[in-house]
Amino acid sequence: MKSVRRLTVPVVALTALVLSACDGGGGSREGIWAAGSSTVFPFTTRVAENFSRANDFAMPRVESLGTGGGIKAFCAGVGPATPDVANASRRMKASEFDECAKNGVTGIIEIKIGYDGLVIATARSGADFHFEGSDFFLGLAKEIPGGSGFVPNPNGNWSQVRPGLPDVRILTYGPPPTSGTRDSWLELGMTPSAEAVPAMAALAESDEDAFETRAHTLREDGLWVDSGENDNAIVQTLTRTPGSLGVFGYSFLEQNSDSVKAASVNGVYPDFETIASGDYPISRSMYVYVKIAHIGVTPGLDLFMTEFLSDAASGRGGYLQDRGLVPLPAAELAAQREAVRARTPMARPE
Repeated sequence: MKSVRRLTVPVVALTALVLSACDGGGGSREGIWAAGSSTVFPFTTRVAENFSRANDFAMPRVESLGTGGGIKAFCAGVGPATPDVANASRRMKASEFDECAKNGVTGIIEIKIGYDGLVIATARSGADFHFEGSDFFLGLAKEIPGGSGFVPNPNGNWSQVRPGLPDVRILTYGPPPTSGTRDSWLELGMTPSAEAVPAMAALAESDEDAFETRAHTLREDGLWVDSGENDNAIVQTLTRTPGSLGVFGYSFLEQNSDSVKAASVNGVYPDFETIASGDYPISRSMYVYVKIAHIGVTPGLDLFMTEFLSDAASGRGGYLQDRGLVPLPAAELAAQREAVRARTPMARPE
């Protein structure tokens, strides 16, 4: 069952929210509602806590549904039955943007809040992993090149993938298909790894769709395990299952560095500097999406976004950096603030 985390904290003052002015409105709810990525969840949660302490508004409701689930709820329409904010660990897709438009969500502000890296981690007591080239694809793809075509992945241990890797079972816990982290893993981890295999590189040249299907289809024999939307559960599993690996956001590595450690990828370890510079190969941007129609209607929504992009929160040395968010450069952060101030709607993604 998909894990849903909801932030509920007692509040001193509660403001009634009535969205009758919004199309599809009718009815009411209390406070700001944000839903989406499990990776962005701890960042939005922290902002919600600070916002609630500093302002006379209801405590925002923050849910972890995965990027896909959050955007789906966000795009369902305008009004109190839908979130004001979608948290995402990848950019909104064109198909999702179109679904929003079909349901009357026609003004959306896209806000990049910072950077994150995907880490491949294991328990601190386990072997050290140094991944490179084709390792991810040859270890985790459902089928790999063999004979005159493709065969079910025969590799059971990482040492069978490449002699320099530890001789431990290929048991990897990662995000489910609904997660933006899964999308990022396939795009930033599996795709370049597949391209390092000559037969897959040739397939990419001859049939891009077939290449993507093979590169993005993970094992179904129990050696890749979809672990739900709760990245903390993956961390806990690694400590209980020696030799296993987990794929999750850098912020969770930061929060659990006493119990898990990261593998290097192409000779680079994930940290604030390598993620911000893009030197770490599996780096990505974090986003929140806001309905323009809800600004000025949902009490405090504009102030909530101001708090999110403040120097105290998203600036270098801010409290979100303490949670593992890699801050934007000052000029880029200023551009995000201007998009919120001007209520600049995003264009349809390509």
